[in-house]
Amino acid sequence: MKKVALITGASTGIGKEFARIHAEKGGDLVIVARSKEKLEEVKKELESKYSVNVIVIAKDLSLPEAPKEIYDAVKTAGIEVEYLINNAGFGGHGKFHEREWSDDLTMINLNIVALTALTRFFLPDLVKRNTGKILNVSSTASFMPGPLQAVYFATKAYVTFFSNAISEELYDTDITVTNLMPGATETEFARVSGMDKTDLFSKTASAQKVAEDGYNGMLKGKLDVVSGLTGSQKVMMSMIPFMPKKTLLKTVRKMQEVK
Repeated sequence: MKKVALITGASTGIGKEFARIHAEKGGDLVIVARSKEKLEEVKKELESKYSVNVIVIAKDLSLPEAPKEIYDAVKTAGIEVEYLINNAGFGGHGKFHEREWSDDLTMINLNIVALTALTRFFLPDLVKRNTGKILNVSSTASFMPGPLQAVYFATKAYVTFFSNAISEELYDTDITVTNLMPGATETEFARVSGMDKTDLFSKTASAQKVAEDGYNGMLKGKLDVVSGLTGSQKVMMSMIPFMPKKTLLKTVRKMQEVK
């Protein structure tokens, strides 16, 4: 297989766009998500349109055993992954003490544990070959605490700092780790998380544009890539380091209140 990219959350949204971009460049794929049916649709489309090989692995990455099972399946098939794109993740809206703990625990398992485990399993192989790239999808949420999305914002802060740290650990290799931080993006995320009726998601970037920015940043070995921000959001982001913490918290809360 040629320049294999393993992409999680590849059945919809940004993940599906990553798969399309990679296939368009002639690369083969291992695509991962919960829905085998949706993955098979992506496989059929990409193989017929771009003449690439696409392997489907249907797994629920919120389950603790899933990352190791994915790694073992790839190794058993004799596939060498060149690009690891950890895209799978989800959010949830509401006050922390009122939300179902099982939902937030699943979010932590998917957004943090699965991403970390997959990176840990595949990275030694990249180091051994001294080639490869990792792209972790974080969020501009990682710049600040997120009242009404407390756990989600915290998980994305983890992804950003984890990605940046291991990038520096690999300074003496040819492997790069890129952290993609999208703003509000037009995907199923807003509807599933309950954010589609908030000011924060009143204007959204296209999943295609965000995926292109992230993929191109990965190829260039960039440390951080910010994508999908409006002009006013860029201004706000630039002001975050100078805002009093309580003012920032109040601003973020108001942006995330359901109208």
